[in-house]
Amino acid sequence: MQEIENFNLKNVDAVLFDFDYTLADSSKGVKECINYALQKLSIPFVSDETLFKTVGLSLQETFKCLSGEEDQFKASEFERLFVEKADVVMADLTEIYEEIPDFLEWLKVRNIKMGIVSTKFRYRIKSILSREKLLDLFSIIIGGEDVMRKKPDPEGLLLAIKKLNVSPSRTLYVGDSVVDAETANRASIPFIAVLTGVTSMEEFAEYSTLGVIDRVNGLYSLENIDKKR
Repeated sequence: MQEIENFNLKNVDAVLFDFDYTLADSSKGVKECINYALQKLSIPFVSDETLFKTVGLSLQETFKCLSGEEDQFKASEFERLFVEKADVVMADLTEIYEEIPDFLEWLKVRNIKMGIVSTKFRYRIKSILSREKLLDLFSIIIGGEDVMRKKPDPEGLLLAIKKLNVSPSRTLYVGDSVVDAETANRASIPFIAVLTGVTSMEEFAEYSTLGVIDRVNGLYSLENIDKKR
């Protein structure tokens, strides 16, 4: 774990999170939905390692990465099939990481606004959070259906900041992938990486980060760090 430096909770008005692999493990659902779509399109299955590396990408980008094809019709059909299956199985196969509820309550007590910016559909995120009785903790959720341009375009992050009426410099984005890191960098928002996904610490070296932590609750340390002058 890389130590977080030069930042303090006193300098934060809002924390925005990615969802998959940051707040929750949806890998079982993702695998089932991707394999369902690939089977329907008569495309060979891929390894779990390759499959899980696409979590966080748009569904059409996921199709291109897994199939190596640029066919727009097939990419759109893959997206439709994935969503069709996900509407049935995804919520039940997604588990919020056990440390997340207590950590979110900890932020709430400190009057930190919270939001989610993800390529996952907003309605699906809300369904999962409602089941876990966590939905009311979030002031804003930006999902894949809320933007024209998916991550790493910063449209979603900037929209969340605008709706929360906070300064980018006083907002943290927390995510598990280099796509999240690039999104934050493009938005000029401080970024902290977590290692609960499939991205290694070394892969974040090319991006500007405040630090790399094992899990989201590593952010507890921000309360005890003095900002350097």
